[in-house]
Amino acid sequence: MNEEHHLITLSLDPEEATILELQQAMENGSLTSRELVFYYLLRIARYDQDGPCINSVLEVNPDAIFIAEALDLERQSQGSRGLLHGIPILVKDNIETRDKMRTTAGAFALSRHVAQEDAFLIKRLREAGAVLLGKTNLTEWANGMSSTMWAGYSAMGGQVRHPYGDFFVGGSSTGSAAAAAMTFAAAAVGTETTGSILSPATQQSVVGIKPTVGLISRTGVVPFTYSQDTAGPMARTVTDAAVLLGALTGRDEEDPATWRNPANNGNSLDYTTFLNKDGLRGARIGVFRKAPEGELSSYDENLFNDAIETLRQGGAEVIESIEIPSFDGPWKWNKLNLEFQHSINRYLQKLPAHAPVHSLDELIAWNEEHKEHALRYGQDMLQYRAGLSGALKNKDYIMESVSDLLQAQDSGIDYALKRDNLDAILFAADVGSDLSARAGYPSVAVPAGYLANGKPFGITIAGTAFAEAKLISIAYSFEQATKLRKKPIMKSDPS
Repeated sequence: MNEEHHLITLSLDPEEATILELQQAMENGSLTSRELVFYYLLRIARYDQDGPCINSVLEVNPDAIFIAEALDLERQSQGSRGLLHGIPILVKDNIETRDKMRTTAGAFALSRHVAQEDAFLIKRLREAGAVLLGKTNLTEWANGMSSTMWAGYSAMGGQVRHPYGDFFVGGSSTGSAAAAAMTFAAAAVGTETTGSILSPATQQSVVGIKPTVGLISRTGVVPFTYSQDTAGPMARTVTDAAVLLGALTGRDEEDPATWRNPANNGNSLDYTTFLNKDGLRGARIGVFRKAPEGELSSYDENLFNDAIETLRQGGAEVIESIEIPSFDGPWKWNKLNLEFQHSINRYLQKLPAHAPVHSLDELIAWNEEHKEHALRYGQDMLQYRAGLSGALKNKDYIMESVSDLLQAQDSGIDYALKRDNLDAILFAADVGSDLSARAGYPSVAVPAGYLANGKPFGITIAGTAFAEAKLISIAYSFEQATKLRKKPIMKSDPS
């Protein structure tokens, strides 16, 4: 029996229970939020900071136990707020929280930064009754720092380790993925610009939902770009990801991207209604056969073919080897680089006067002065982007802002969906993540097995704008038909 069970006896196994099951246990009085927080904190102490040293949690919320106790009392006196009442959630450390925790984006220069306001999505979580348990590690500046920085590394948190072995962890929401895989909370929140949720999700055998840009407010999230950034849930199951996704949504008057969702009337959306075991039946799913490349890929053709066969057996109509004319570009990166420069400068300028840096140039200089702690991998990407000129008036930025959408949407995902009358597109691993990111379209990553050496393999199901409900239905049906995810096997610290 695990140490956490020696110290606290629970009515069910939270390591495998879904949020719905945890909620039911709290409703019938066999579990409290306080007990759940204790359980997760003990797991973090045992496995994240000791033992295998996963290193996925940057810090825990010192008020988490108090918050849980208050929510337990509220449940007794007033009833439950909903599916997240009393449920502990971890959030990536580039999401601002107005509490005792810091928001650093993994950067040593922001090691003392405490946000003055909650991010909009954090307000939604608090309103839903979630317990903010802590902040997760990430690739520093969401992988905007250095071309040689290893995914999952930050100056603040060091290197996140893979829960399943000595494998590539993916990035940049690496800590959120690892924390979800290790059940350090019921679920976690990550962020994505290009692949930062889908990559670690497929690499670490968890479910990750990269939503349509604008489904979740960007206010209060340390930016990378204006056009592609979005937060999203990461969890062990599609059920948990769907619960968390619904709580994160809502119209934000300060974020115009949230105004265009036709279903967004200011209230959170309930995606649990789309958890349909028969979600594959009648769905038309196109298969994109281009395999991921590189030595870090977890691609396995047999596992991918098995996933396709599962779709067929579930009643889906599978269209093989679909065409996506714009998939190979030619793509450019001017837009992302220029938006990074502008958005990070804007973010730093708004920091309090006592903050050590207020611009990219000051950040680069500060890092050089503290390079022993801040520059293990250098900062060539920061330096390159700081040196760009024109920012949002640059002609390349303007052209690429338009061409990205035309190519990724009209000649990309929407072209394929319309040409073959598809509901969704199936990609191996996260091979379609850049296309969906440029289009601003949603994708759901789901565990789909393991290679012979134990390395996880995942698939990604992608669709058009605000197609989250359909993608969740397909993903849930696939998950329930296969139930391929396995718990990580704990090993001691190799050092």
